[in-house]
Amino acid sequence: MSHGRIICAGLGPGDPDLISVRSDRVVRGARHIAYFRKAGRQGQARRIVEGMLAPGAIEYAMEYPVTTEMPFDSPDYNAVLSAFYDDWTARLHALVAQGHEVVVLCEGDPFFYGSFMHLYVRLRDLVPVEVIPGIPGMVGCWNATAEPITWGDDVLTVLMGTLPEEDLIRHMQASDALAIMKTGRNLPRVRRALAAAGRLQDAWLIERGTMPTQRMARLADVDAADCPYFAIVLVHGHGRRPVAGGEE
Repeated sequence: MSHGRIICAGLGPGDPDLISVRSDRVVRGARHIAYFRKAGRQGQARRIVEGMLAPGAIEYAMEYPVTTEMPFDSPDYNAVLSAFYDDWTARLHALVAQGHEVVVLCEGDPFFYGSFMHLYVRLRDLVPVEVIPGIPGMVGCWNATAEPITWGDDVLTVLMGTLPEEDLIRHMQASDALAIMKTGRNLPRVRRALAAAGRLQDAWLIERGTMPTQRMARLADVDAADCPYFAIVLVHGHGRRPVAGGEE
């Protein structure tokens, strides 16, 4: 009987010092390591664990067949990615069937918009799967601003920059604090929506949060053509809080 399993290690927002003790121990002891990356790139998750892998660890680079080359909502895009996840499900299943423990790396938290979710739903009924939580990237980014993201009764909304502009505006107007992910080439749409919602002057762009190359700037001051891929837009809440004299 196989004693293999899959462990997905959440690695946090990017700074290796923010990896949990559990994930650190699992990564350092792994003999089989898998991670997602764009073809020709090292991969963000792999970069985070540089220097941590055990000698002789076998690496499996799961290279996306497509990233931004097709519209994300097209049937072709969905079909290509579905086949990609099916293929890697079969490969990982085969390794577990041979008795191997495979550690899959995931930046941020695996269950918060992580690519591993697509493998998880395919593998969980086939093999033992353990998921180790990680600090989500947006948490690292709002800590980088050195300002609380929410106060009192503030409502925080997490938005995808891929949403239609009118949907972005509606959510931006209805929420106190905002975390906007999947910016990149969608950043001009996000900027227009924030301006229409009257929130642009309060928006921050954080690129590569918690990493040595971190950049932070007010979105209104960033050149409109500057659309970094690995970035989050934040708008802080300003809600109820105790003030001098004990009033709120």
